[in-house]
Amino acid sequence: MSGGVDSSVATGLLLEQGHEVVGATLKLWGGVSDSGCCSVADVDDARRVAQTLGVDHHVFNYTEEFERFVVTPFVEGHARGEAPNPCIECNRHIKFDVLFERARRLGFDKVATGHHAQVEERDGTHLLVRGADVQKDQSYVLGYLREEQLAMLMLPIGAMNKSDVRQHAERLGLRTWDKPDSQDVCFIEASKGREVFLRQRIVLTPATIVDAISGDEIGVTAAAELMTVGQRRGVLPDRDGERRFVSRVDLVGHRVEVGRLDDILISSIRLDPASLSFAHETLSDGTVVLAQWSAHGGAKVVTLHHDHGWRVDLHEPARPVAIGQSVVLYRVNEPTIVEGAAIVAAS
Repeated sequence: MSGGVDSSVATGLLLEQGHEVVGATLKLWGGVSDSGCCSVADVDDARRVAQTLGVDHHVFNYTEEFERFVVTPFVEGHARGEAPNPCIECNRHIKFDVLFERARRLGFDKVATGHHAQVEERDGTHLLVRGADVQKDQSYVLGYLREEQLAMLMLPIGAMNKSDVRQHAERLGLRTWDKPDSQDVCFIEASKGREVFLRQRIVLTPATIVDAISGDEIGVTAAAELMTVGQRRGVLPDRDGERRFVSRVDLVGHRVEVGRLDDILISSIRLDPASLSFAHETLSDGTVVLAQWSAHGGAKVVTLHHDHGWRVDLHEPARPVAIGQSVVLYRVNEPTIVEGAAIVAAS
């Protein structure tokens, strides 16, 4: 129970279905937070919802694990000029690893969350399926889940759209019924932002912004670590006024390369083999799948290859993808079903 409307309604629906339910909120961040599921207000909302529904509520402290598996890799990734996704790492290492193990030790049969995704069982195999609400689908951040985790997972709101979730929350008399969705990294104060957070932990690198094709200098940045490969927003246009995209971040050389979209398109993405996780069985070399590499981006047709490491070859060129981002694979013939995921590696 994160303190949001989704997990609140998930709890209420499970109770109505006759399940014995215990609420668990994870205390993850020991520092100041004013947003996301790490703030004091969110923990209080979860506790109050549990009281309203009449279920026991516990707070589990995983601040050390969160620092080790989420915050530290986030900072270290930026220090290398990468773009790690902390929400995926939190799901991967905390919610669906540490918490699942604790649930098993305590004797619980299932763990339920308020994610907008679905688990479908076919012939004894559990499949991760996109949520019914296309705009809220969270299968991307759950792409690393394996069969044994999916078998233990319940996603009560996955077949609902957001408006239905809020209607249920209002019907149940839950204080979170009109609570806005969190859009920020939970351990970064929204009022201060990523730059302030990173400057407290690492020295940020000033850099020159150059045209990737001509080499001309077109601007400067005070923090190259904040420039993400593929980024368009905030990148200076050239003299012709045409929008530029970040194509390369070189912290050692204090250089950020940008270019017109047509000049920097890529045709393949290399994957980190150590991070590659398939939901059920390893896909063979040459398998055609759909790949999604941003939480709100569309899936693209690619071919998975395994020669001197793993990569996906794009059937249509796309803008560059930052090292550290996740690529989630979906079935090409059933595009709502997740097959696996991996982290983007250096090419």
